[in-house]
Amino acid sequence: MSDLAVWEGNEISEKKKIDHLYNQKVMSRCENCIVRKFNTLRAMNKEELNRVSDSKTTRSLKKGEIIFGEGEKLNGVYCVKDGVAKLSKLSANGRDQIVKLATKGQILGQRSVIAEEKVNLTAVAVSDMEVCFIPKDSIVDTLRTNPSFILEVLRHMAHDLKEADDVIVNMSQNSVKQRMAAAFFYLRNTYGEDKNGFLNLVLSREDISNIVGTATESAIRIISEFKKKGLIKSSGKKIGISDEKGLMGIVQEFP
Repeated sequence: MSDLAVWEGNEISEKKKIDHLYNQKVMSRCENCIVRKFNTLRAMNKEELNRVSDSKTTRSLKKGEIIFGEGEKLNGVYCVKDGVAKLSKLSANGRDQIVKLATKGQILGQRSVIAEEKVNLTAVAVSDMEVCFIPKDSIVDTLRTNPSFILEVLRHMAHDLKEADDVIVNMSQNSVKQRMAAAFFYLRNTYGEDKNGFLNLVLSREDISNIVGTATESAIRIISEFKKKGLIKSSGKKIGISDEKGLMGIVQEFP
């Protein structure tokens, strides 16, 4: 190969790198990000999105890293670009209760920032994540000038309240076994399965118990019971639904 051909090859390779970096930069802008279609940012106009893009910072998180802790005063909100976070509340007996799993497109800390209150939950990555931190001023300034954004924020807060109501009813009216079975359906329907039929979102037994609202030992015992009955299967931390009809029967039975 001639020196000219080598030089041309290197030039093309370098151009591809530059194009790739440019495309990444363009797609990282809020106005070009598909994630915003799932949250309140979709109500912002182009000028407002440009201001958010100019002020936001992107942060990569490893599984287990804390995004924010209960009692913190947030100076902005976090938009989940990729991955899953758990939002939990520490009870009086020192046990975490997971009240929500937040996934791509959801915004964390919005209620606390708008209400100017300390956050009442802890957010922790349960998978590797990428989040965008949006300063408080970008949110508050838009609230003052954009009625559509206010309405969108209210809709999302109303949806969160409905979810909270559903959690309360689920915890008070359903047995632990019912809540466990329902949790597996929720995880499958929300995050999907791999090619072997295991849930894509892999949670520790402790996290599963904190979602269901029971002791870890009880969660392990019920998972073992479900396996023996052929309702679910497991491989290490992975869990999959084996008998959908049988597991749904537990969800629907009277407690």
